[in-house]
This record gives sequence, C-alpha cells and structure tokens, in this order.
Amino acid sequence: MDFKLEVIVLPVSDVDRARAFYQKVGFRQDVDYVASDGFRVVHLTPPGSASSIIIGDGVSDAAPGSVQGIHLVVDDVVAARAELVARGVEVSEVFHDAGGVFHHAGTRDRVTGPQPERLSYSSFASFSDPDGNGFVLQEVTVRQPGRIAHVVYGSVPEVEQALRDAAAAHGRHEAELGHEDADWPIWYADYMARTAGLGT
Repeated sequence: MDFKLEVIVLPVSDVDRARAFYQKVGFRQDVDYVASDGFRVVHLTPPGSASSIIIGDGVSDAAPGSVQGIHLVVDDVVAARAELVARGVEVSEVFHDAGGVFHHAGTRDRVTGPQPERLSYSSFASFSDPDGNGFVLQEVTVRQPGRIAHVVYGSVPEVEQALRDAAAAHGRHEAELGHEDADWPIWYADYMARTAGLGT
C-alpha cells in the first residue's frame, strides 16, 4: 500500500492575503470553494509538485503561522532564490549548516552560502508567508537510494528534452562500454528519473 503525501493544511489569518502571496510565489490555485456557512477551502500546488497546500476558513484550529519547516525541493537553490526575489518574495540568503547535511532549527549554525562542495540535500534558503508559516528551499540534485520513483514533467517539450538528454548521455555510456547496450530502456528510465531530481 502506498502512502503518498497529498496535502499540508496551513493556518492563516487572512485567506485572500495568503492566497495572493502563494500565487506570487508561483503556486497554482486548484480550488477556491466557499460554503454558505463561510467554510472556505483554497487548494494550491507548488510548480512541479505532486503535493499541495490548503488554506482557508474553518480548515485548521492551529494558530496562524505555527507551521514551520516545510521543504520545497529545487534543482538550484541560488537560481530558485533569485526567482522568488524577482517575484517580490523576501527570502533569506542561501545557507548551509556548519556541522552536517541537514540544517538546525531556526538560524542556529547557519553558514552563509551554498554547501562548499554543493552536496545534494545540503544547501538551503528560507522564507515565510505573511502569517509566519515557514518554508525552506532545499537543493536536491541526486536522490539517496530508496526514494519513490516518481517523475513529473510539466509539458511535452520537457519530456522531449529529457529524452534528448538521455540519448546523448546514453551515447557516452555506450562509448565507455565499448559495445551496444541491449538494456537501454532500463538505463534510460534510471537516468531520466535521476536527472529529473525526483527519482530513486
């Protein structure tokens, strides 16, 4: 049985203000449902994500701004930060942890700049919504073994480009082998999953 993370419910004090913020960040609005009794559900999805967030009225009893540490995975944390800043979002400087791979809570042991070797999972930037719900951008370029093999492409041209990239890389792979690779579909699938940043 798969248990797939679908939705994180975020407590906010002003739904319209929060919705506008998340749309500025680049989240897609999927639903804005309002019932006659004032119950409201706004469903938003980050670009490229299989999981979403929900904000609204009557969807959470938690204090607005009390959710912290939601991680959004990006291929390049420096570029992602620059994109958010260009959209008018206040984002911390890129940082890494002084003592290890994952960061401490808050700002403890933060070192400015990406992890020196740019190791996957090790470079971050943070931002908050208007209520203070906290997000962290985490740079993931190569997945650790054992993660789900779930790859999302946003368009047909992206799939086409991924196939072209895989073909070029497979050509180099066969040159190293010194012969044709009879199991090329397996190689393609693994390569495309890994380079999409969402594979095994």
